[in-house]
Amino acid sequence: MSNWIEAKVKDVKWWTDSLFSLIVNADVEPFTAGQFTKLAMQVGDKRVARAYSYVNAPDNPDLEFYLINVEDGQLSQQLAQLKPGDSVTIERRATGFFTLDEVPSSEQLYMLSTGTALGPFISILEQGDVWQKFEHVHLVHGVRLNEDLSYQQRIAALQKQNPNLHYSPVVSRESASVGFNGRITDVIKDHRLFEVTGKHVNPDTAQFMICGNPEMVKDTTAILLELGFSRNRRRDPGQITVEQYW
Repeated sequence: MSNWIEAKVKDVKWWTDSLFSLIVNADVEPFTAGQFTKLAMQVGDKRVARAYSYVNAPDNPDLEFYLINVEDGQLSQQLAQLKPGDSVTIERRATGFFTLDEVPSSEQLYMLSTGTALGPFISILEQGDVWQKFEHVHLVHGVRLNEDLSYQQRIAALQKQNPNLHYSPVVSRESASVGFNGRITDVIKDHRLFEVTGKHVNPDTAQFMICGNPEMVKDTTAILLELGFSRNRRRDPGQITVEQYW
């Protein structure tokens, strides 16, 4: 249990009735953008732990996590009640391979996310190394409602720093106030997503990082495979790098 340490809550930011960001401070080990750690709390007579990706860049001491307060969630319900000054347990060492180190260089990088899986992409973009491997980056965030589009100021600041960062929200259950209507799979199938940058997209020019609910990851991967892209493996580099976020 020596890998578990205490973290102090610095802030809790609510985006909607169910979406919130938890910011804590703790003496964690260095991590790479895109990795995750675990948060834990005592619930009744047992300790409940869940994995969450870092939203902050590795050099930021404010450790940030983007969460959804699940109605019957054992841990999320407890985390949602935390206030500044409270304590939560955090795993000191991060893990995970959803990092830029695992992705081959290319002209373009498409970051495809749904819901709170936006978090690791914010971390990667704020780390900044992405621009050493890619000329154009396209951040895509699929949500149900317009109000679920969190982190708008952070994304706008990142775009201001680098005009080659493109941002496309995809809203599925109401008319989109900005971006696309439908699902991520829809805008890939009809090529609307690829028209935003005006760049030719094929296995020689583009890489895809996909993070979200298992159904989206599975369906999006299947579509990209049909388009001629391949899964990225260490021994057999391809263009599709995925992480289930559920």
